[in-house]
Amino acid sequence: MTDGAGQPAAGGLHRLGPPLALVAVLLGAWELYARTSGVSPFVLPAPTQVLGALWDFRGEAIRHAIPTLVETVVGFTLSIAGATAVAIAIDRVGWARRAVEPLLVGSQTVPIIAIAPLIVVWFGFGLLPKVLVVVLVTFFPITIALLDGFASTSAEATELMRSLGASAGQTFRKVRWPSGLPAFFTGLRISATYGVVAAVIGEYVGATEGLGIWMQLSQRSFRTDLVFAAILLTAVLSIGLYGVVVLVERATIPWWRASRSATRAENVREPELERRAIGPA
Repeated sequence: MTDGAGQPAAGGLHRLGPPLALVAVLLGAWELYARTSGVSPFVLPAPTQVLGALWDFRGEAIRHAIPTLVETVVGFTLSIAGATAVAIAIDRVGWARRAVEPLLVGSQTVPIIAIAPLIVVWFGFGLLPKVLVVVLVTFFPITIALLDGFASTSAEATELMRSLGASAGQTFRKVRWPSGLPAFFTGLRISATYGVVAAVIGEYVGATEGLGIWMQLSQRSFRTDLVFAAILLTAVLSIGLYGVVVLVERATIPWWRASRSATRAENVREPELERRAIGPA
């Protein structure tokens, strides 16, 4: 019982240990350099100075973080709904993917930093333009990932459903949709890391509140420590949203995680069995 219960915790520590150690080393080196090199805090504040500034201005930080979080969540939710609907429609109509996919790819060739000011000009400084920027950035990865997931559906499973007399809708619900979910969540994880940054870009080009405008105001006030504080909050929100997606994925498709764990265990076990079969040299 104890060993079984301890395996997930041990696995989590095994995965998180190296990146946390690397972050600690980098922050320690940054702190040491900022303290001993004589560089001005205006140019490069130490991590402890950034955290101190964030604590001193925690009220401002919260006031600006909340609009950014709202814009990200609203835009991400709309993007998920729209991308899912578009991917399903394309999957059900064979020629639609050939017609729409080049447009989706082409939409990603235009820098969002060039489009964001136009969206602000067209829709003002309210919530809508930031939400649209988030949708534009996150829509493509989700759509393409879900389409690839549908395309990876086993032909044998589709033929089996057809031989049992299942309709196209039943085959989609029972086979294609479950097959597409792992790729769908991969697209969600990718988009989650982009969503907060997209909202910040939208705020940076035109807003009255949010982390993007806070960065801009802090830069104009020569408060580099607050600029770093806003960057830190952006990273925290992105990691938090990514974590939420991972938790939803584990709750929605636990069988996928179990199958991946079993595959990894099998890949580790096979070389060991081969060595035992060969025996000592």
